[in-house]
Amino acid sequence: MVRSLGVGGSERQLTEIAKALDRRCFAPHVGCFHDDGFRAQELRQAGVPVAKFPVTSFLHPSVVPNVLAFGRYVQRHKITLVHTFDVPLNLFGVPAARLFRVPCVLSSQRAHRSLTPGLERWLLRVTDRLVDGIVVNSSSVTRELVEKDRVPLPRIRLCHNGVDACLFGSTPRGRTGPLVVGVVCALRPEKNLEILIQAFARLHPELDCTLLIVGSGPAAPKLQAMAEELGLGKRAKFKPATKDVAAVLRQIDIFVLPSSSEALSNSLMEAMACGCCVIASRVGGNPELVEHRRNGLLFRVGDAEDLAGCLDLVLRDPDLRERLAAAGRQRIETEFTIARAANCMGEIYSQVLASKLRLTTSS
Repeated sequence: MVRSLGVGGSERQLTEIAKALDRRCFAPHVGCFHDDGFRAQELRQAGVPVAKFPVTSFLHPSVVPNVLAFGRYVQRHKITLVHTFDVPLNLFGVPAARLFRVPCVLSSQRAHRSLTPGLERWLLRVTDRLVDGIVVNSSSVTRELVEKDRVPLPRIRLCHNGVDACLFGSTPRGRTGPLVVGVVCALRPEKNLEILIQAFARLHPELDCTLLIVGSGPAAPKLQAMAEELGLGKRAKFKPATKDVAAVLRQIDIFVLPSSSEALSNSLMEAMACGCCVIASRVGGNPELVEHRRNGLLFRVGDAEDLAGCLDLVLRDPDLRERLAAAGRQRIETEFTIARAANCMGEIYSQVLASKLRLTTSS
């Protein structure tokens, strides 16, 4: 279950895993609040039923009839496991599944909870106690849940994100012209894109390169204003979010992710799979993907000077740039595919179901 089925990392992961699960073992259904995104059509075309429970606010009276509709749905289809993928559905789906006695219930934590403060975080801690397991996508999220939210380690299940190797496979980059430094992500404060713009502005004028920022979000006006103030002019280009992420990534030579908070970045994985040379902040799950100077570069969080140094290094050294890009692509192709993620998720589901069956049998 996920809030919506449009552009977004969780939406992509849910969709790809639902399509890739072994149909000999599982018959997946997808539940959501909003089904007007392109992922809904993708799922239905793949034969995965999509059920809409149109909750607009947890304070709206529509919550009650939607909980009842959810209950009728899981009973009619004999759903034995419910897995919620994001915060809104953790808060809706977990208690609803328990209310209607779904045998196995899993939640997800796919970003650091520091991004979910206040009442919502307290409510998430309540759901932590209601589930049979919490699926996380990085070891850094595991550490946060154990140390700050007091979740027992055995309750946490690690399943790394995966990338569609066919869709995001590398293609030869034989084009001419300036090298492109870029990023594809939601334009939110935690992505810390100001650091990228500041670092790019520090580069020596002799370096022939342009900056490309692709995405939509609340930080867009501020970022565009900063690029203008720093005199980047036509060297900096902004484009809105797109469904065809792979095509954009193939225009980027050096992909930079300067986030101040990151679990396991889909955009970073996709850039590596597409053959970009990647540079990422040393935070969260980024070091789980990028090994410094082996398949990419890492820089200190929030340090524009350190990032500028990394950019200068790979812009001036084409051999290093190509070696890091090739190693990054190989890492994704061998360790972070959708097939591998779907197999891992299937194993988690099977283990939880088997454990519940043993408890039921013994009682």
